[in-house]
Amino acid sequence: MFNKETEYALRSLVYIQVENDKGRRPGISEIAVEIDAPPFYTGKILQRMVRQGFVQSRKGRGGGFFFDSRQAELRIGDVIKAVEGDNIMTSCAFGLKNCDEINPCPLHSRYAPIRDKISTLVREETIQSLARRLQGK
Repeated sequence: MFNKETEYALRSLVYIQVENDKGRRPGISEIAVEIDAPPFYTGKILQRMVRQGFVQSRKGRGGGFFFDSRQAELRIGDVIKAVEGDNIMTSCAFGLKNCDEINPCPLHSRYAPIRDKISTLVREETIQSLARRLQGK
């Protein structure tokens, strides 16, 4: 459903949170291996996540990627929006520019409720809630 960059971003951030919960700050190489992604691409994605302020990084001994515990939980919808833009949550499944209740595409009546549920899901779920779920918390 999402592009590869978004998938890798989400998986990277969840992995970082899981490791942070263990008191660790993983580096790019480790993250790339764990999420099954190319290291160079993972590095570029994580640089973008740092620039967006979603995660922080430090170089050197004791360095790696980490979340600021004082920050609010990071909604997965914010990550998706940063990588793919808003279109994925508002666009027409049929690819039409002017698709709405007044001018529906052939899929509108069936797709709109699904798109709305996905929008709700990504607004409600956070990187931290996914990490907790992975850890059985």
